[in-house]
Amino acid sequence: MLSKCSNPGCPAQFSYLHQGKLFRWDTGESIGVAGLASGEDRGMEMSARRIEFFWLCDDCSAAMTLTFDRSAGVTVHPLKHSAAASGSSL
Repeated sequence: MLSKCSNPGCPAQFSYLHQGKLFRWDTGESIGVAGLASGEDRGMEMSARRIEFFWLCDDCSAAMTLTFDRSAGVTVHPLKHSAAASGSSL
């Protein structure tokens, strides 16, 4: 269950969908199918779907984002701001 900000250093509690940023990933894996009914392709793979939601609070989502990798799971990364986005000029 989604209960707090996904930034491990942030204590913000999840309250409303309109606050912060919600992330959704299919964290399931493809699995081989054995014992299919006759006539079906035995090499077929099925996806064991597992949809998970992660949330960053308003403050964290202004400076960070989340990424998902099957081997590392969900990790927090700083946003990369371009010079144009930050308002600086040469």
